[in-house]
Amino acid sequence: MINKQLGITIKSPREMDLMRQAGQIVAKTKLAVKDAIEPGINTKELDVIAEKEIRKLGATPSFKGYKAGGNIPFPSTICVSINDEIVHGIPSNRVINDGDIISVDVGAIVEGYHGDSAFTIGVGSISNDSQLLINSTEKALEKGILEVKSGVRVGDISCAIQDYSEGLGYSVVKQYVGHGIGRELHEEPQIPNYGKKGLGPILSSGMVIAIEPMLTIGKSDTMLLDDGWTVATADGSLSAHFEETVAITSSGSEILTQVK
Repeated sequence: MINKQLGITIKSPREMDLMRQAGQIVAKTKLAVKDAIEPGINTKELDVIAEKEIRKLGATPSFKGYKAGGNIPFPSTICVSINDEIVHGIPSNRVINDGDIISVDVGAIVEGYHGDSAFTIGVGSISNDSQLLINSTEKALEKGILEVKSGVRVGDISCAIQDYSEGLGYSVVKQYVGHGIGRELHEEPQIPNYGKKGLGPILSSGMVIAIEPMLTIGKSDTMLLDDGWTVATADGSLSAHFEETVAITSSGSEILTQVK
């Protein structure tokens, strides 16, 4: 069935079951990667761990080979972004050091249906500012998810994230946003992390969205690095990123990318 207002598919029970499976594989892969993060490991090693876990659990990576409308396919299973990098960092031989903060984005496909989730974590001993940024970004995601239910507008989610984050003095990245998800990794509607209550598309039961606030300690301006994928803060300030895939249900919402 198609939501005519948005032009996107309302998932059937079978489709929702496949998305739950994809979400659980993403959740378990996040845990495997998180457990491996320590000073001295390189980001390519984390990518190998993630791909092995996703394939072992019967799924395929969502990101590997993804073009996102560009000409450069993403070469890896996960995105690993360090410190001032916001999103889409390409795994490499770069070593993770004590004091770094690491954002990891994971996607998996089960029978054509996607799950997508991200987290940020500190490595070893990190600064108070870094920890507060991580905690606040995760809380901003929670604020957005609390708004999710049938009948709300996208702007209600966006406003909740923006008001909370800017109220703490952080900047909300505006160039990159959340999204619908299903047979495609990125579907309509877009879910910005800024906006006004009462505006935007109306959500309805059976839709699935990925909510993903990205906050910075400095300004919200971004820059694309030379690899054609990695996005960093223009002013070099620290950034954090959290994301969950969330289904709108008849009784509220269900987070598909948390371990059940």
